[in-house]
Amino acid sequence: MSSKNTLVESPNEWKFCLAPMMKKTDRHFRYLISIIAPKMRLYTEMITPDAIIYGNRARFLGHSKNELPLALQLGGANPESILQSALLAVKAGFNEINLNCGCPSDRVQSGAFGAAMMKRPELVANCVATLHRELPQDIKVSVKTRLGVDDLYSYTYLHSFITRAVESGCRIFHIHARKALLAGLSPKENREIPPLNYNWVYRLKKDFPMCTMVINGGVNSVSQLAEHLRRVDGVMIGRHAYNNPFGLAHFENIIFDQDANTATLTRKEVVLQYLDYVDHRMSEGFQFKTMINHLINLYQGQPNAKAWRRYLSVNSGRKSASLETVFSALSLVD
Repeated sequence: MSSKNTLVESPNEWKFCLAPMMKKTDRHFRYLISIIAPKMRLYTEMITPDAIIYGNRARFLGHSKNELPLALQLGGANPESILQSALLAVKAGFNEINLNCGCPSDRVQSGAFGAAMMKRPELVANCVATLHRELPQDIKVSVKTRLGVDDLYSYTYLHSFITRAVESGCRIFHIHARKALLAGLSPKENREIPPLNYNWVYRLKKDFPMCTMVINGGVNSVSQLAEHLRRVDGVMIGRHAYNNPFGLAHFENIIFDQDANTATLTRKEVVLQYLDYVDHRMSEGFQFKTMINHLINLYQGQPNAKAWRRYLSVNSGRKSASLETVFSALSLVD
């Protein structure tokens, strides 16, 4: 990485990450991203430990080798159940366990996990210490958090919160650069209304140079990539990745200093590779529409993108829907 345009002097595994997103980052979307941006580190949507322990394990832990290295994000507050589900994930082939301390939804509030965990730094430390102690040494333990929660919003409190996790063995943090407001705002509003404060994340990297600090929140342009990757170790991209997935190919080329003219597949090539995957998964009983929904934004910003979106939205749920449905949609944008 000797080019003068390289953004980070020391490449690391968390340089370019896909944010966990509820009902978005299922195994099918992750596979699509593995085609578009094969160097992007992938994360599951948040899953509760009990769903893995007592639920449909194949559904929650199923993945393809193309997604590796793959992180499981757990949302829970019981160290024992978190460990039990993490061990099952490791057995299934996951490489990282990520503890959610940032989700502000009503569901996590009722269970006192997610962003509510920021109010309980000792519990977070206990969860991290348990995972760090009991998991194989090559399995990474990370924490995804906000800058604060409700009235617990100061750099001093954030620093203390991170310190406890570091003392318990965590060295990887994904920081959504906003506070969370557990009362009065919806999850969508919590992604948009609390102001971004990237400077606190930059300060964390200075104060904890031994840790990997990945910045999340509002990252959607090349200029932001350059600025962030001069200050922290990585960027984590969420809604922008879902709204414009093909744009991740350009981001990856910039981040890893690749030749944009030779490293990127065309959109049609991405679709064809993904349809091979879809065909295989349909034979296993996966729903066609669920998988095809992830393609709807692939042509974002291109001519006839609206026709592509409309055609897939209307037709992928029909009983007669098949791979030919997508080929017909391709004829609208070719």
